[in-house]
Amino acid sequence: MAVPDSPFRVVVVGAGISGLVASHCLQKAGVDHVVLERRDEVAPFEGASISIYPQVVRVLHQIGCLEPLLKIGVPHEWGHIRRPDGTLAGSLDLFRRLAKNHGHDLLPMERREFLRVLHEGLPDKTFIRTGCKITDIREFSDRVEVTMGDGTVEKGDMVLGCDGVYSYVRRLMWDHANKVHPGLIPKQEQEAGFAVEWKCLIGVGPPAPSLGAADLTFVHENRFSFVLLAQPHCTFFFVLFLLDKPLRSTSRVRYTDQEAEALAASIADHPLTDSLKFSELWDNRTRGALISLEEGVLEHWHHGRIVLAGDAVHKATPNIALGGNTAMEDIVVLCNQLHALLGEHGGTRPSAAALDSLFATYQEERKERAKYIVSLSGLASRVQAGASTLHKVAGWLMPKLPVAPVASDLSKYIRAGPKLDYVKVRDFAAGRLAWKDDEEMEKRMRSKVVGGNATHSSGVRRLWQMASAAGAVVMLFSAAWVARCIPGIKLESD
Repeated sequence: MAVPDSPFRVVVVGAGISGLVASHCLQKAGVDHVVLERRDEVAPFEGASISIYPQVVRVLHQIGCLEPLLKIGVPHEWGHIRRPDGTLAGSLDLFRRLAKNHGHDLLPMERREFLRVLHEGLPDKTFIRTGCKITDIREFSDRVEVTMGDGTVEKGDMVLGCDGVYSYVRRLMWDHANKVHPGLIPKQEQEAGFAVEWKCLIGVGPPAPSLGAADLTFVHENRFSFVLLAQPHCTFFFVLFLLDKPLRSTSRVRYTDQEAEALAASIADHPLTDSLKFSELWDNRTRGALISLEEGVLEHWHHGRIVLAGDAVHKATPNIALGGNTAMEDIVVLCNQLHALLGEHGGTRPSAAALDSLFATYQEERKERAKYIVSLSGLASRVQAGASTLHKVAGWLMPKLPVAPVASDLSKYIRAGPKLDYVKVRDFAAGRLAWKDDEEMEKRMRSKVVGGNATHSSGVRRLWQMASAAGAVVMLFSAAWVARCIPGIKLESD
């Protein structure tokens, strides 16, 4: 039995981006927790890059991690679109416009370094436990118990699954849900998982002067494409290939080093610019791998005392770099709601029913935004890879579009990003545009002064505003604006 007067406690599974940000947010909220990581280290030497959008830059400022991150990555200056032969089709200065609008623009950096800064910046690192592979989760009326491979047990009031696209917490949650409510999680959902229509060569190569000092380059091709992030000290690369036959994420594919080498050799002579071939990045890489890319948003994000976040419930292709940002937004929204709930209970521990209601509210707030981002990212990938004739037409038109409307609409999406409600934002560089939550707070304050009631947008209206704003992202990265004007190319949420 749980001790009646023990503090509310969260068991977080996974010390990746979501898990580490969760520890920061929970520590800021004064919530007891533990983060269980199956690996023996927090920042493994794998992966490539992550790019941080301004709304998440604001959160990183709140948790005290922004300053060291600004020393790692150099903001993009230009976005370039290149034809299959490597010649330049067009360039956009969107990133400079974002900096003016929000005080910060897109921040690219090595994923491993991002994890390192998140870990080193924790006020208390004892909340993180490595080498902890979970084997079971048992739920009770007043607690949850997480068992690990060595037999040790961590007890808490809830489990937060941040353990990625092949989440074991999700599998245990499904099993428990169907024991309590048979058929709640349909067999089809469990077996289908995420869609897998891509494989991707990812890695870190040497700096390439022809890519610019800190520019972002897309090279369009037929059924594959290149995404190249230049930095003064290296080049991050992603090469996405459409599969001949789609898979489901339950049929997990693990590619060998030999398969990666063979695929890289097949495009070794492909031009990336007028003077650079892919082999120059691959042959001199620091690291590289061939991986599957999953896509989709799952329907069930919680059950009982278990709730999921990040890649465990939504997964996007990397072309517009919104996957990691969306995962961190999940954590911010969930922790805001948890902080408010604990405050309402005045020190007493919320019931299972109260937690279930909180999780449902969190899922409702986040799911539609996640669906749009996943659909948006998928469209970007398909336009850049010329997946169909219509996608190719959209890709051809993309560099011809004006950038001013793009920056304006993208800023609407960025402005709507959440921040931690219980941490003040101090000394954060301001842009020309106010954050949406700041505007809403000002409206509420004015409403209180005059004794009126603040008027809130309906859920449908908020969703429409979000969708309209997010469409601007694709104008740079995938010509969605053009695609939406061509019959046959649609987003799932259209």
